[in-house]
Amino acid sequence: MNRRRFLQSGSISGLGMVLLPGQAWVEPGKVPDLVEATIQQLQEQMKNGLTTSVQITQEYLKRIKAIDRQGPTINSVIEVNPDAVEIAESLDKERKNGKVRGPMHGIPVLVKDNLNTADRMMTTAGSLALEGNFAKTDSFVVRQLRLAGAVILGKTNLSEWANFRSNRSTSGWSSRGGQTKCPYMLDHNPSGSSAGSGAATAASLCTVSIGTETDGSIVSPASVNGLVGIKPTVGLVSRSGIIPISATQDTAGPIARTVRDAVILLGAITGIDQDDKATLESKGRSHTDYTEYLDNNGLRGKRIGIEKRHLTTHPPCVKLFREAISVLKAQGATIVEVELLKALDQVGDHSEFTVLLYEFKDGVNKYLADNNTRMKSLAEVIAFDSANASRVMPWFEQEDLIESNLKGDLNDQLYKEALSKTLNSRKIITELMKAQNLDAVCGITAGLSFPIDLVNGDNGSGPSMSTPAAISGFPHITVPMGQVHDLPVGISFFASAYQEPKLISIAYAYEQASKLRQAPRYLPSLPVQG
Repeated sequence: MNRRRFLQSGSISGLGMVLLPGQAWVEPGKVPDLVEATIQQLQEQMKNGLTTSVQITQEYLKRIKAIDRQGPTINSVIEVNPDAVEIAESLDKERKNGKVRGPMHGIPVLVKDNLNTADRMMTTAGSLALEGNFAKTDSFVVRQLRLAGAVILGKTNLSEWANFRSNRSTSGWSSRGGQTKCPYMLDHNPSGSSAGSGAATAASLCTVSIGTETDGSIVSPASVNGLVGIKPTVGLVSRSGIIPISATQDTAGPIARTVRDAVILLGAITGIDQDDKATLESKGRSHTDYTEYLDNNGLRGKRIGIEKRHLTTHPPCVKLFREAISVLKAQGATIVEVELLKALDQVGDHSEFTVLLYEFKDGVNKYLADNNTRMKSLAEVIAFDSANASRVMPWFEQEDLIESNLKGDLNDQLYKEALSKTLNSRKIITELMKAQNLDAVCGITAGLSFPIDLVNGDNGSGPSMSTPAAISGFPHITVPMGQVHDLPVGISFFASAYQEPKLISIAYAYEQASKLRQAPRYLPSLPVQG
């Protein structure tokens, strides 16, 4: 879940060198073939014998040590996989014997630390209460990645409990992992809750990563870290084996530096899972290869609804948005101004939050009861946090956990009424798109990254486009739209359920026409103007 709040500044040192405001950190021993490398480029190198999965994996591990643990100390990787090189070695042997499983074969992937991995890594959602939780089985997503030939490189830090612990939490902070930084501006927030996945992918600590979203936690960290993020239709990707917030809104999805890479990763993780009944709805509507929808002319003849509120919000972001609209028009799209956010005001934030409170308690209790955790209920987690407050709650408390635990079960009338009101968003969005004959709705993904403030918590400002797709369960893609003072901003496209193919063609056409992704420079802070 994404929550917007403000972060704290301070001097940044790297490898014995103190950086001044506005001075970029320079990567030591930069590997040109790895930094910003795509899946396709790495596959070509492995195919031609120029490198191996072992070498690629080892280089990423070196980058994690040099950038995540030292240098700018991004602190995005909570744990590396001690078996990563061995896995890569076995995949190299398969390749040598003529077996290549597909485009993910030998490609290192980082996954968020709320996905079960049946290996020597823990699954904790960043919580000290869950330390020692070594999963009995892989989550469905991780199992699909292994079958596709991916190397599970490690796990990324996140906002603790996917940012569902406190109403004044700091995104990207967890009691187990500490604070993750934005690689573009090191005293700024990488956004949550998939903060580590976003920061690590932006810093080329992996080829691609997996995030999870309840409301904004894939698309927001993708936006503020200059990345492509895909929040799939709920049901396209299984949630089994993932520490939950909401059965209605949760989904895992890809975070990448290009639309093509995100699409390749998406195809690898789809599938029907009997342990997640929502995936049964995707039968006949999902794909294992979405690359066929990568169309340079994907905007031609499309009708795109532009959210009217986003034309008058944060001026620097609006400037980028208007420039993006010009690109959409130049590529053959018809632009229609819409007031979707106004239409959705009747749903209200309170209904969504009520649904999450009930579903979090239900889902977490089921997860804890079925896994190797010391805590077997949400009540036990709350008691642990209280008993270990100096370590677990030095900055903010656990109001959300407590409020959730006070709720009844999913038969409560209050829950049913809130759920009905929230799901009415599907009808509102669908009817608006039908009335205007729209292929997609478009807006500014999120406001700029804000300074880290562990004392006061997040206090972000600016527009957001995450909630409509989140509460409806509809698909959502964000693509880099440019930068404001070295801080990236993304543009959002979303549509109705299982319209990923159409959204992919639109997002790819925009990306190829604009090409606005820029690698981070690891600036310590905004330069002071005197």
